[in-house]
Amino acid sequence: MRHARRRVVRRVTRLAAVGGLLLGGAMVTRAVASENPATTAPRTYAMEAGQTGADLVSRLGDSRTAGTWIGADGKPVVAVTDEKAAAEVRGAGATAKVVEHSMDELKSAARTLRSAPRVAGTAWSMDYRTNQVVVQGDTTVSASDWAAMTKVADGIGGFVKMQRTEGTFTPRLNGAQPILSTGGRCSAGFNVTNGQSDFILTAGHCGPTGSIWFADTGGTNQLGRTVTQSFPGNDYSLVQYADGKAGDGAGVVFIGNGKGVQITGAADPSIGQRVFRSGSTSGLRDGQVTSVNATVNYPEGTVTGLIETNVCAEPGDSGGPMFSEGIALGITSGGSGDCTQGGTTFFEPVTKALKEVGMQLIVSNPAGAGAASPAPSATSAQGSIAPGAASPGSSAAVEAQGTPLLTRLTDTRNVGPGLLVVGGSLLALVATRYIRSEQDRKAYQRYYSATWG
Repeated sequence: MRHARRRVVRRVTRLAAVGGLLLGGAMVTRAVASENPATTAPRTYAMEAGQTGADLVSRLGDSRTAGTWIGADGKPVVAVTDEKAAAEVRGAGATAKVVEHSMDELKSAARTLRSAPRVAGTAWSMDYRTNQVVVQGDTTVSASDWAAMTKVADGIGGFVKMQRTEGTFTPRLNGAQPILSTGGRCSAGFNVTNGQSDFILTAGHCGPTGSIWFADTGGTNQLGRTVTQSFPGNDYSLVQYADGKAGDGAGVVFIGNGKGVQITGAADPSIGQRVFRSGSTSGLRDGQVTSVNATVNYPEGTVTGLIETNVCAEPGDSGGPMFSEGIALGITSGGSGDCTQGGTTFFEPVTKALKEVGMQLIVSNPAGAGAASPAPSATSAQGSIAPGAASPGSSAAVEAQGTPLLTRLTDTRNVGPGLLVVGGSLLALVATRYIRSEQDRKAYQRYYSATWG
């Protein structure tokens, strides 16, 4: 009876060990399959729609298309100049809008405006949705200068729209977190690295190379020094951390109330995309991308290649981050209006700045910071919704916390738990085999000892 019980125990142990090997192998496979490189940006609804539109524009060419944007339903819309191109767009699952003027014509109009005498306080961009080039003039532009620009526009054609705007186009000097120097106050943008040292990517107009930045008004907590600046022309700069490191939470941007958003990658935005901006003056604000590749004639000089939005901003918000669904998109440059009346804000594209300075974005690993927020629907993420009604992305506490070793080992998203199960199962199999062999050896000895009597 005792031997029968032992056989049952051994068989159960072996079965459990085999089951453990299978389970552990599955856990390891799942963990490895779910790992993503830290620098790879996850695909989002806006990125998918934007890429579809961009691919169609690239395939059809500038002579048959006039831009792409994200519609109110979250799907890509492509402006085309003929019905054959429209059929191709619809066949690819996108919406087609037949327009009169091609991208070649829109670009030609922008070049003509660029070659005209520069007028501070003006800006222009291509409005793909109305198939126009929109020229804006703020309150500082004189009647004579506006008349001269209107004459240039009339010479181009009726698709150039002249539009006066309230306020003045100025850089938002004066976020994320505030950074201060003798030149004024700005907002930190995104943390970047060259692999050896870490930097703050912020607006170029915030201060020239050599500017010293502090985290407090008393000037006792030095953050770092501006080592690279590009303004005008572009609007970005690099502030190298005094100790060379951004520290814990480097992949999180501040949005107020002790909260932050995990940044998981960088990309270019699409027209119509819902975006968020954080700044040290006006906090978290949201709106839509209204144009890309915009030109602004600030009093300090002309900046090109900017992202135009209807997100508001105020002095001190300069350099702050613009993002959507955890993806870094731009750094605040300037604009007109304020967050009481609303206005227009322009952003330096993050992807362009990173390429020119040769840096990589420091990103968060959502798996290591807790569960991410549920993925928003296409309509809630990119649709025409009221400001403040959308979620900015996966949130996390700004203060970074160390993860206990036990938590990391037992996290099913890591390889460790699977390896532990596999190892334990192998030990159990070896042990049951050893016990069986030892029992067989002793039974053999007892049998032959009795026969030797």
